[in-house]
Amino acid sequence: MQQRKLGTEGLAVSALGLGCMGMSQSYGKGDDAASIATIHRALDLGLDFFDTAEVYGPYVNEELVGRALRGRRDGVVVATKFGFKINPDSPSPIAGVDGSPRNVKRAADASLARLGIETIDLFYQHRRDPNVPIEETVGALAELVAAGKIRFVGLSEVGAQTLRRAHAVHPISALQSEYSLWERGLEADILPALRELQIGLVPYSPLGRGFLTGKVASNATLPEDDYRRKDPRFGPDNARKNAAIVARVKAIASSYDATPAQIALAWLLAKGHDVVPIPGTKRVGYLEENIGAADITLSAAEVEQLDTLGANTAGPRYSAAAMSMVER
Repeated sequence: MQQRKLGTEGLAVSALGLGCMGMSQSYGKGDDAASIATIHRALDLGLDFFDTAEVYGPYVNEELVGRALRGRRDGVVVATKFGFKINPDSPSPIAGVDGSPRNVKRAADASLARLGIETIDLFYQHRRDPNVPIEETVGALAELVAAGKIRFVGLSEVGAQTLRRAHAVHPISALQSEYSLWERGLEADILPALRELQIGLVPYSPLGRGFLTGKVASNATLPEDDYRRKDPRFGPDNARKNAAIVARVKAIASSYDATPAQIALAWLLAKGHDVVPIPGTKRVGYLEENIGAADITLSAAEVEQLDTLGANTAGPRYSAAAMSMVER
């Protein structure tokens, strides 16, 4: 698979990565054997960029990824994230944010142990702590780079001003943020800042949590333990309106003998060689479908057509509480 560069410090990854969160939480019951088989198939197909976080599970997703990569670590880029206060015994394990230097270093050591590796390739702050200057958090990350515990520094869901302040302390290689055909909130200010600073973009939920695949009509069709049942955009009224976005994607997909998911990913890949989407799946079939997007080159006219879709998305991307941790 084609390689892409993130940032200016030498981080190179496959054009698509694999988001591993759903293997351990959020989208119904997990299946570790199927998830490990999916990671192994990704490696066989040339995908070398895997994304996890301490809060996924919490903790168990890092352990799963570590088991899957055991004996196959060479040439693999492992990305994980820190930054939440976690209460693992609570039904809602996120208890706030913590960007203190002490927590940065604690989290790195704990993630290394769970992953069973000696160095984290890309270490992101999952959400910014408004009570800790970003300079202090990134300063601690820079110390981890110097100590050889991490190779590259990333941030997630921060604004343009924070990016500039952080980058002045230590080069930021990548910003992870939600970005897709139906979520375009970073285009006005954040994307230009990324290009100015030469920071790569890693879009998560590039398929709109599955809605853009055309396989989910509304939250009523989802299992009871699927968190999307509470996602505003999957509610019946919003889902009916958002179906028009999927219809446009399907129309272009039909001309390529492709799936809507492949077109949604091809659109992101067309946004620049510094963009690396990380669609998540725990099934080999969906993985193979997603990887097929790398073989599709949309025309400039098709990209322009798809560019208009984000303005028509119905419903907020998160609850108000979750959005309060996103800088926009």
